[in-house]
Order: sequence, then C-alpha cells, then structure tokens
Amino acid sequence: MKESSPGPQGPKKTSGQRQSNPSPWGLLWWVLFAVLLAWNFSLFLAPRTTTPTIPYSTFVEQVRAGNVSAVHVTGDQITGTYVRAYAEPASIVQRANAVDQPSPAPTASPGPKSTTFQTTFPSTQGDTSLLPLLARHRIVVTVSTTSTPWFLTLLGSWLPALLLIGLFIWLLSSIGRGGQSGLMSSFGRARAKRYSAGLQSVTFNDVASADEAKAELQEEVDFLRHPQKYRAIGARIPRGVLLVGAPGTGKTLLAKAVAGEAGVPFLSLNASEFVEMFVGVGASRVRDLFNQAKALAPAIIFIDELDAVGRRRGAGIGTVNDEREQTLNQLLAELDGFDPRFDVIILAATNRPDVLDPALLRPGRFDRQVIVDLPDRPGREGILRIHTRRIKLAPDVDLKAVAAGTIGLSGADLANLCNEAALIAAGENRTSVTQADFWGAHDKIRLGATHTRLVDPDERKVVAYHESGHAITAWLTPDADAVQKVSIVPRGRALGQTEQIPGEDRHNISRGYLQAKLDVLLGGRTAEEIALGEISTGAENDLVEATSLARRMVARWGMGKIGLLAFRVDEQQPFLGYEVSQGREYSDDTAARIDRDVERLLTDAHGRVEALLGSARDKLEAVVEALLREETLEAGELTKILGAPATPKPGSRRFPPRISSRRAFHARRACPSLARRQWQESSRESHRRVLRQRHCRA
Repeated sequence: MKESSPGPQGPKKTSGQRQSNPSPWGLLWWVLFAVLLAWNFSLFLAPRTTTPTIPYSTFVEQVRAGNVSAVHVTGDQITGTYVRAYAEPASIVQRANAVDQPSPAPTASPGPKSTTFQTTFPSTQGDTSLLPLLARHRIVVTVSTTSTPWFLTLLGSWLPALLLIGLFIWLLSSIGRGGQSGLMSSFGRARAKRYSAGLQSVTFNDVASADEAKAELQEEVDFLRHPQKYRAIGARIPRGVLLVGAPGTGKTLLAKAVAGEAGVPFLSLNASEFVEMFVGVGASRVRDLFNQAKALAPAIIFIDELDAVGRRRGAGIGTVNDEREQTLNQLLAELDGFDPRFDVIILAATNRPDVLDPALLRPGRFDRQVIVDLPDRPGREGILRIHTRRIKLAPDVDLKAVAAGTIGLSGADLANLCNEAALIAAGENRTSVTQADFWGAHDKIRLGATHTRLVDPDERKVVAYHESGHAITAWLTPDADAVQKVSIVPRGRALGQTEQIPGEDRHNISRGYLQAKLDVLLGGRTAEEIALGEISTGAENDLVEATSLARRMVARWGMGKIGLLAFRVDEQQPFLGYEVSQGREYSDDTAARIDRDVERLLTDAHGRVEALLGSARDKLEAVVEALLREETLEAGELTKILGAPATPKPGSRRFPPRISSRRAFHARRACPSLARRQWQESSRESHRRVLRQRHCRA
C-alpha cells in the first residue's frame, strides 16, 4: 500500500518509530502464575495424616465398651479419639468393604493400632439412641457446621468485584491507546473491505460495454492521479458519484476499475452493514469509515446498495426516528463536511434511485449520477469474450450469435450463461463447450430445467393449441417480434413456451408494436376458444400481463381515448404507507374511463386475433400436429409449415430512430421520471419478458 503524504493532522509514525512499552498486564499474569505454582507445591509437599475409617457398628461397640473419650460431629461425619489404642480386625474391614461378596473365613490378623477414628453417621435412617448412649458414658461431644473452603469463599465474595475492576481498567487502557482495540471501540468501527493500491488489478479493460459510464468516471480517475491540475484552476471535482443501474450491470466492477485505474486504496462495504440494533452504532461506523479513508488519502469509498440506508425519511405513516435515519443523518453530515485537502471520492451504487432521500442527491453530496445501462449487442459480445477466456470452446461457437440472442441480459446473467454452458458440457463428459450448450444454458436460465409433467394426452393437446396460437399470431403479425422456437416441453413452472427475440435493442416503443404484443398475448386463449370450444386456466399469466400492458398504454403513455393525461398506475410503491399519504391523483370517474379504455383495447385485440386465427385454421392444425409429434419446433421448421413471416409495411418502422446513448443519457438526467419509465420498461418488457412464459395450471 502506498504511504500517504502527511495531512493536516501531522506526520504519521512509521513502524520503525513505534516504541514497545511494557504492559502492566504481563507482570500481573506472571505474579498470579507464581502464586498458583507455590500453592500447588505446598499442597503436594505438606505432611499428610490419615485417620482410619471404621464401620458405624464398630463405633457404637467401642462407645459401649467405654473405649471412646471424645467425639466431634460435622454434618454426617463423626471423628473421635480412643481411650486405648485400637486396631480394627482385617476381617471386619473386608466385610464392610464387600458386603454382598462372598468372603473367606475371617482371620485374626489385626490392622495397625490408632488412637483416632472416623465414621459416617446414617443420616438417612437416623439413630435416636446415639446421643443418650454418649451421655451415659460421659463422652465429650462437640458439634460444628460444614465449612466452605477458604479459597471458595474468597472467590465468591471478591471475584465479581475483581472482574468489574479488571474490565474498567481494560476499557481505560483501550481509550488510552486511542480506541485502536477493545470490544467497545471495535463495535463502532466500520467493517469495510480494504483493497490496497498494489493489489487492485481491475481496470477499465476488464469492463466490457458501459462506454458512457467509463467516460464519465475517467474524470474521477484523472483527479485522483493529478489533483493539483484541477486545484490550480479553481475547479472542484465531484466528491460523490452515484452509479445507477439494474441489478447485475457491473456497478461494483466499475467502482473497482476506477480504483485500479487511479492506483489508490479502495474501501468497499454494503450499506446494510451500517445499521445495527443499537441507535448510534451506524453513525459511529460512518464516522470511522471516513476517518479510515482520510488516513489513506487519496482513496475511494464504495458503498453498495445505498438505498438500504439512504431511503426517504418520513415516508411512512407517522414520524420515525430510528437507527437507519440516524445513520443517514451522519452520512449527510460527513458528505457536507469534506475537507478539500483530502483526496477522497465516494462512489455509491443503487438500483432504486427513486427511493433515495432528496437530501442525498443534491449538489455538494452526490453531485453526479452515472447511468449503467444493460449492455447492447457489441457490449454483450465483449462480456461473453471476457467470461469465456478460461473456457474451452468448440470451433462451432459463435459468440456474436449468442450476443444477438441474449437481448436484455445483464453482465451477471451472461457470466451465469457461460458457466451453465460449461456445466452442461462437463455433465455430458465432453472436453469443450459447443454452441448447443450455450443455447441449452440460455433456455435453462430463462425458463428453467425440463421435466416430464405433461403425460395426459388431452392436456398436451390443450397446451399445443395454446402455444400454436401464440406462435401463429406472432408469425402473421407484421409488428411482432420474430418467433425463434415454440415448444410444449415443460420447463420450470411453464408447461409450454413460445420464444420471441427482438431483432435489435430498443429504447422507444411504438403503439403498433404494443398492439402487436397484446395480440400475441391473447393468441393462446383465442386458439383454445376456436379449436376446442373451451377455455382453461392456462392463459392466466397472459391475461394479467395483457391487462397491465393495456393499462399502462392508456394511463401512462396517452394511447387511449382519455387523451394526453398521464397517471401513476401499476407502480410498486417503495414505502409502506407512502401511497396512502399521497392519495390517488385522479377521480373515480377518470378511473372508470381508464377501465373502459383498457377493456376496449383488450376487446379489439381479441377480435383481431380471432379473425387472424380463423382465417389460418389449417395452419393452426398443422402446427399443433407437428408439436404433438416433435414437441419443439425451431424457426426453420415453422417456415416450412407457415411460410415466410409477415414483414412491416413499407415506410412504417416499428421503432422510432434510435437516439445516441449520450443524448439518451442527458434526456434521463433532464427528466428523472422519463428515465425511470424507460428503465422500468426496458427491464419489464425487454429484459424479463423477451421469452413469455406460460404458467399453465391445470
């Protein structure tokens, strides 16, 4: 790691300048060890006196014989002295030790004589005649309670106090060392992953696609490399940069690439690591994170999933003052209090910019927002080439074709695609990955693994008509996406699939394309009505998606009879209670007009599809027959059955002219609501709905 220059707090001490002061705790441990060692030696070396143990019956006999002079009772233990030395016969001892065992004939050999004895009083049965017997023979009786060993008494009375005193001294020593260690100080420290400048090998060359984002971040790299160039002219580099993009688009990789290009330390952590159960811990960790970055300056702080701590304050019902808001307040204070002498840049990432607190996004905090979009076709090809560097590819692999067929996939999805293709090849005991492995992995990721759930011939026939209706409607509709494959092989939760892939990446969607999409969604239900005269629950997902699309066409995009009005409908509110506090922005009469317009769009689409499939009934039966026989039909086989697909009318493009990425970026910056709408549509329509899954439920 590079040594930073002395900051305003003075020069730093190097490891060679540190002095090792002896700790008082080491001497204390040695003294305690010596005391324990001396205690053990005293126990082993002390002279031991043994008192013979006699049976209780022998004790009573000796009392009656007048041979006991004194007795001491401690609990159920009885000790005493004889008047004359007494030796217990060995045979009695044997009988006492092995009552239930057969013993040889008693011998007369006595044991050693002793003037003392000890025995155990039968406390369970009791003996009420013992004390009167002792009194009649004028034996001195003393009684004492059971005593606890002195060291246990000492530990029980003094140990808690000693522990408290030791803990207090330990905390004081931690504070005296500047809080660099100890339980309390580590609890409030930021647990950021630190990447040294020499170990950070990720650069912009390792990031395919995202050219516009890399161009904007290049300015931050140049500032970290040459800060004096900007300070000399009086410029202030943006301290906070917010990376905005869908999940898996490479926001974290871009942040690491910035640190790698600049050659500076990189501190990375997730925003959820700030929030703890105790109020104030998150704020302490924020302060510690910025102090670490200042000590390593020039450096980069990367906070992933910023929305975990930066959500809008006071969004729910009532007032909230919890740990998350305290942490957000401290983060805002740290962003405001940046010392210009420290070259520290904060990069943050989120896929929900609409839920962030407005105070975070104002100039002076996160001055710049960098949009990280889903990769286009050249970008996808570059990502595939990066992730296939260590994979053995067969000669028939065409990464350009794979990139063209994976519209809407993010960088993480493409990495998973390459890995799944390699797993498929290894599972089949092959030494290289073929093009078929990539398409198999593509279907597995999008649709799920295959299974044999369709065993009923009637159910297979219903699914075949359903999927044939989708495929023929898309094939004969000019503005619909091209059909690549139709299958009745169950995958995941879907009993059948019709795969459509757009011909190119799109940013703006025309009304003609949306109407064609409505027609294709209703094609399966209409085919069941025409061919079988009955309907099933298999079209549930189609109807839900078609209704949602028609409602957005009417209420969001001005494609209905209510005109140019736009309302917030069919949105996921990010806060509990926020929608209640905002209220609905249109009246009940307007809501009824929207519902009627939605119904009209769906009814018109159903009529168009019914007329289309009615005129192509022979083609419908031919496709159904082929599906029941083959189960899967590719585009070439569909061409043999249906002929060439319909083409758009001359002069009517399905998509408006595509604007450049730079112009699109500035358009999003100027209109955040437009950016959010385009992003949601890109994710919902292009990314996740390219392959329409039919959740056919019996």
